[in-house]
Amino acid sequence: MKRTGGTAFFCIVLLVSILGLSGCAKTQVSGNDQTEQSKSTERVQIGVTFDSFINERWLRDRDVFVSRARELGADVNVQSANGDVEEQKEQKKKVDVIMIVAVDSAALSDEVKKAHDHNIPVISYDRLVTDSNTDLYISFDNVTVGKLMADAIIGNLPLGGRILKITGPEKDHNVSLVNEGFDEEIRGHQISVVDDFSAPFWKSEEAYDYLNAHEEDMRGVQAIMCGNDALAGGAIQYLAEKRLAGKVIVTGQDADLDGCQRIAEGTQAMTVYKPIEELAGRAAECAVKMAKGEKIENVLSVNDGTFDIPYVRLEPYSVNMHNLDSIIIDSGFHMREDVYFHVDSK
Repeated sequence: MKRTGGTAFFCIVLLVSILGLSGCAKTQVSGNDQTEQSKSTERVQIGVTFDSFINERWLRDRDVFVSRARELGADVNVQSANGDVEEQKEQKKKVDVIMIVAVDSAALSDEVKKAHDHNIPVISYDRLVTDSNTDLYISFDNVTVGKLMADAIIGNLPLGGRILKITGPEKDHNVSLVNEGFDEEIRGHQISVVDDFSAPFWKSEEAYDYLNAHEEDMRGVQAIMCGNDALAGGAIQYLAEKRLAGKVIVTGQDADLDGCQRIAEGTQAMTVYKPIEELAGRAAECAVKMAKGEKIENVLSVNDGTFDIPYVRLEPYSVNMHNLDSIIIDSGFHMREDVYFHVDSK
């Protein structure tokens, strides 16, 4: 049985009101001569719009992207949807390229077209804006993310078992890709999915409240596939209250600090680490190149439902108690004293 957490209030977050202010316009000079304004003498202007900053992960993406873009001589205007469409419509900024973290992957095709009508390239960042022909999609391999979660559960349940799935909103295109990889990987392993809940806003309390309201579904459940570390945190809070934390396998994604802390403590089995510095840094480099009309190298192709668009794909990594130090701490993603704070303080 499929349950959803209701219809989320989705935002158009494309900085639509910049249209008509494009940095691609020609400059009129005296007489009959016209010349195109040289962008090489101006700082590139990038507009970036996030769905929200509720999760720790997006704050890191923002900071890395802005820092790298500035190193490359670009200025960045960052906006957040915050669930308010009208607020987004009122935002005005002259930009050369737009990068979007879509709230609703299927709701922005008209806005992308308007940007293209004004010669403004658009990047789908991490989440694909579907049926829109964006100029670039840059993300991790989300099908592999789902497979990594499945492998962690399969490894702990070699004989199979009953599991729950608590994923993100259905209108996040990445959720469908993660589910695709997860479902494909568990096929043939005698794993029974008792229920599949879609949390509308990726909030930890959604997972906690769902489990409290459906305690009957928890009977005999041996694992919970959680779509990110925030949802994993809510699930583990529920399990802790039932004295089941560490006894039920819980997966997550994003390698948030609290998720890594739970792995160190033994209450979360795994998370998926996605090198944000690599993703956001590469995205900044691509945005600057696109604003200057330069070619993006080493790209694949992906179909957005209607169009084949360029795709920069990065690889994710499974993190568990055995490789927590080598992947998370040695890379500098989190500090050891922070990851093991609760363990070392005992």
